[in-house]
Amino acid sequence: MPSKEQLAEQLDPATTVLLTVECQQGVVGPDSALPELAEEARSSGALHRVARLVAAAHEAGVQVLHAVAERRPDGRGANNNARLFRAAGRLPVQQHSGTTAVRIAAPVEVADEDLVVRRLHGLSPIAGTEVDALLRNLGCRTLVVTGVSANVAVPNAVFDAVNLGYTAVVPSDAIAGVPADYTPAMIRNTLALVATLATTDDVLGCWRARGRTSTRPAERGRTDPRPGG
Repeated sequence: MPSKEQLAEQLDPATTVLLTVECQQGVVGPDSALPELAEEARSSGALHRVARLVAAAHEAGVQVLHAVAERRPDGRGANNNARLFRAAGRLPVQQHSGTTAVRIAAPVEVADEDLVVRRLHGLSPIAGTEVDALLRNLGCRTLVVTGVSANVAVPNAVFDAVNLGYTAVVPSDAIAGVPADYTPAMIRNTLALVATLATTDDVLGCWRARGRTSTRPAERGRTDPRPGG
């Protein structure tokens, strides 16, 4: 765990973006296509903590980006090269574009200034999407990764962020996967090697201390503060 000072530096609102991963009704909502995952996200408190982080980000001036997985009703462009995709295609609830399944689930609230990025293919919220370009234009240095699942999309997001040069921060109590005991093992043995681990309260404490005192780099004309950017 980093010191409070180190974490506060990483989580500067001016250079931080909060990413929610697949916190959509068809995944974590009451009518989820994946009821076991939805139950774990809710009963563990992870989804509630994501909502707290989003609310605090709005208050502190931290940009929020919601990553949504969906597919066209005709399946055009969707993957069929892994068992996961083929199984998803047979589920009773489909993540079809424009349906309630791909809307952000309560209690997470979407503000006007939030960005929503929708992907039609792949496993990652970042690779193959416009997320990296958006983060660069926002002057992002640190990406806070939350949501589901700890099995697939969350580690994909963390690895992609690190590979692209961002610092990844993972509030370990604001992600969920199945079975329940898999998530802490994955965090301990995998994410701890590449990301800064914190708790939701740690992140909230940093943002509350900073408030809205920062101006985002994008507003100052900076588009990529990272080395080589």
